[in-house]
Amino acid sequence: MPITSIVSGGQTGADRAALDVAVALGLPYGGWCPSGGWAEDLPDPPGLLARYPLLRPAPPGPASTRTRWNVRDSDATLVLVLTSIAGSPGTRLTVELAVGLGKPHLVVPALHSPEVAEWLASLPAVSRLNVAGPRESEEPGLYDTAYRTLSTVLTADA
Repeated sequence: MPITSIVSGGQTGADRAALDVAVALGLPYGGWCPSGGWAEDLPDPPGLLARYPLLRPAPPGPASTRTRWNVRDSDATLVLVLTSIAGSPGTRLTVELAVGLGKPHLVVPALHSPEVAEWLASLPAVSRLNVAGPRESEEPGLYDTAYRTLSTVLTADA
């Protein structure tokens, strides 16, 4: 089943790359972002919501709520990294939630587009893909690499 929408929390890095690829390809996007649209590069309201109005701000509270809701509201979760999830508590939480909710997930270096494409093709029914990963400040260069990989994979899937 082809990917029909992207779910993301909108943070810098892999999340933001997923949103930008969705916009570039005309794919619907959505997801829960922090209250007020906060992101590390857009700290003041409306933050992310000015650029990505289809995101929904989570209520004030722990980031784990929006992370859980993005995993819950998706058919599968793709976690893109440059090195590992070790330095990113939010990314580790995403994987733990995917396991706990019984959702298919893949953690892979962002430059491995063939592996991502094979994984997506192996899943029985994925239309809403959650894309997550470390912030750009945790893994500089992740945005560019994730953008290239997602563009390649999602264009081939179209």
